[in-house]
Amino acid sequence: MKFSAGVLLFRRRGEAEVLLGHMGGPLWARKDAGAWSIPKGEFEPDTEQPRDAARREFAEELGLPVPDGDWIPLGEVRYGSGSGRKQVTVWAVEADLDPGRMIPGTFEMEWPPRSGRFQKFPEIDRAAWLDLPAAHEKLGAGQRPFLDRLAAHLAAG
Repeated sequence: MKFSAGVLLFRRRGEAEVLLGHMGGPLWARKDAGAWSIPKGEFEPDTEQPRDAARREFAEELGLPVPDGDWIPLGEVRYGSGSGRKQVTVWAVEADLDPGRMIPGTFEMEWPPRSGRFQKFPEIDRAAWLDLPAAHEKLGAGQRPFLDRLAAHLAAG
């Protein structure tokens, strides 16, 4: 199983909005529904704490530090199957951030496939504030429970 951790920024503009990133690279370029993600990334639980990984991955993916604010634990979700099985831990932080300031990290992959050519692509090619219903449509299915947990937290208090 792989372990991932992330930070879901939210703000209140009448209704709650969350900051999501559209996954970068050629495999996601023409997709929208299910192609957005909470800024997160993998870590090794033996060598790094999930919250430290969440902070590091947010900065790597967006090129910006996590804004100041209280970290609200949204818990863990497991999804995927086989070698792609993942356990994701997420915190919500209430803060505003201008997605236009994003300087995404990059990854390298062979593209086109079997071409022998490696290219760099942004981890997240764009980020946007979305209300919860829109975020629910765009977010990958495995991460949607975090939106429900945030909504329950906001409703409670």
